[in-house]
Amino acid sequence: MPARAQTIPATDSVALRHNEFLALVGEFHPVARQAALNPERAQQDIRQARGAFDPNLNGKYSGKQLKGSEYYHDWETYLRVPTWFGVDVKAGWDRGTGPYINPQEFTATGGLSYVGLSVPLAQGLLIDERRIALRVAQALTGLAEAERRAVRNKLLLSASKDYWAWALATERLRLLATNEEVAAVRFAATRQRVLAGDLAAIDSVEAQAELQNRQSQRVAARVEWQNATLVTSSYLWGADGRPRELPPGARPQPLPPALAWRPLRPDSLAALAAQAQQQHPDLLKTRVKQVQLGLENRLLLNKLLPKLNVDYNLLLPGQPFAIEGNPRPFQGGYSANNYKLGLSLAYPVLLRAERAKRQLNQIKLRDAGFQLDNDQRQVNNALLTAANDWQALLEQLRLQQRATENYQRLREGEVIRFDNGESTLFLINSREASLLSARQKLAELQAKYAQNQAQLRYAAGGI
Repeated sequence: MPARAQTIPATDSVALRHNEFLALVGEFHPVARQAALNPERAQQDIRQARGAFDPNLNGKYSGKQLKGSEYYHDWETYLRVPTWFGVDVKAGWDRGTGPYINPQEFTATGGLSYVGLSVPLAQGLLIDERRIALRVAQALTGLAEAERRAVRNKLLLSASKDYWAWALATERLRLLATNEEVAAVRFAATRQRVLAGDLAAIDSVEAQAELQNRQSQRVAARVEWQNATLVTSSYLWGADGRPRELPPGARPQPLPPALAWRPLRPDSLAALAAQAQQQHPDLLKTRVKQVQLGLENRLLLNKLLPKLNVDYNLLLPGQPFAIEGNPRPFQGGYSANNYKLGLSLAYPVLLRAERAKRQLNQIKLRDAGFQLDNDQRQVNNALLTAANDWQALLEQLRLQQRATENYQRLREGEVIRFDNGESTLFLINSREASLLSARQKLAELQAKYAQNQAQLRYAAGGI
């Protein structure tokens, strides 16, 4: 007895739909999880940049004693509070005593408290490194999101194409298994007719050779299906981070039927083009780079100004806020007559380093502009290419479907002629080979059509 074809289980099989498969990949695949860390990393960068505005408490003490004699005791404590406007608020208490203390640092026994401001009057007044660092970190959240989407989109595109390759391998195996079953039935019937004397013995040999040929094709298709199943399984991971395998009876959803073959409307293509220009990760990354360079340009422009800083402190002898011996320490303690004033100025005469840095920044800005122009065109061309492929595949699908129907009619007519004794097994096998080839080509076009849909969404910036 001839070997029966090994078909894919249908009764106990479980269908894994395309959208369910992509949802599992996007949620649990390590690459998707790794990409999801980018926004969190960007938030921590913002937090780190905001740390430059944290209040800073400082204290320092130095003293000297030699051979039983005290030389000096110098204590310095202050709180510095940076503000968004470039002004730093300061409050502190100094105490310097001893016969050998530096006269500039000498205070009364109770020490000297002060409250004051540090104000940049030129460079650093409108913008400085701290504010630029925070704004750059905030802008880079867009870059982190763009990188996350780019990695995720690439992963889902690959997963989608491999899923439909699995669906194609499943359909091809089904076609070849059915074709083998037909050959097995024909071989058994041909043997009976040869034994009955209705056909020549050579017809039995030809039927068996055709069966063996189809069995070989089915075995090759089974290996291809098994490998495609393994590739599809490699995208599946559990919530616990462990790899998962497709169940033995798992099968993909059928290839897109004729009812799903829809043309791409012009308004849909225009909407996808607008979406691509706004959301495509490559364009978002270049735009974020432009924002970053623009912020750095503002800082470098500010660097051309002189460093002119003013420090002004109101002084009060005694401990901080004049707490000792004062029933109302916060009223009337500090006076404008007791103050400490400081002024500093620094300015490079030629500004060669500062001007060169700004010119380099301008070059990078122009470079980013050129890059954005090229990326926009490349994104638009990729979208139009996918749209053209869509329309071409629709036309090919309709033509191939009609060709397959014609091959089916030819095969059925040849069977009728054979039953009437007007044809041979060779012609029937030839008709069935042509029909099988047409059906496989139709399945390949269906798989390409499904893959093209994913490619079109990817070209538009998202899947």
